[in-house]
Amino acid sequence: MEKIAVREIEENVVKLIGDRWMLVTAGNRDRFNTMTANWGGLGYIWSKPVAFVLIRPERYTYEFSEKESFLTLSFFDDSHREALKICGTLSGKNTDKIKEAGLSPIATTLGNITFKEADLIMECKKIYSDFFNPDKFHDRSPLEKWYIDGGIHKMYIYEIINAWKNK
Repeated sequence: MEKIAVREIEENVVKLIGDRWMLVTAGNRDRFNTMTANWGGLGYIWSKPVAFVLIRPERYTYEFSEKESFLTLSFFDDSHREALKICGTLSGKNTDKIKEAGLSPIATTLGNITFKEADLIMECKKIYSDFFNPDKFHDRSPLEKWYIDGGIHKMYIYEIINAWKNK
C-alpha cells in the first residue's frame, strides 16, 4: 500500500461504490465492526474532500460509528467479492465475520481498522451526521421502496483525511 493524496483518487465514484462495494469499518484495535455498503458517495463540501456514509441504526456498525470519530472505507478487487457478501450478510455481533470472510485487519497509524487485502483505503473523520427525515422526501418513491418497514438511514459526512492505494 502506498499513501496517496486524496485528490489522486481517480476511480469512477458510481462504479467504485455502486458496483465494487466497500467495507465501512469503525472502532479500534480492541473492538471494531465492519459492514458492506454500496450506498454512499464521495465529493467536496466545506472546502474538504468528503465521503457520505449511510448506516441504519439496526446495523451493528451503527454503535461504532456513533461512538467513534473516525472510520475507514475499504475497496477490494473482484477476487474478494465473496468476502464482501459475507460482511454484508453476517452480523459482527453474533459471529466473527472477519474470520469467515478470510480478511486480515490492520490498523492505520491513527489506530483505525482497515484490511490488508484492500486495494484502495480512505481514512475518514466525522464532521456531520443526521437522520433522513421522511417528511423531507420530495420524491416519495425511495421512501416507499427502501423504508417501508422503517429503519431510516443516518447520513454521516466524513472528511477524507488519508488515502492508500495498491500501485
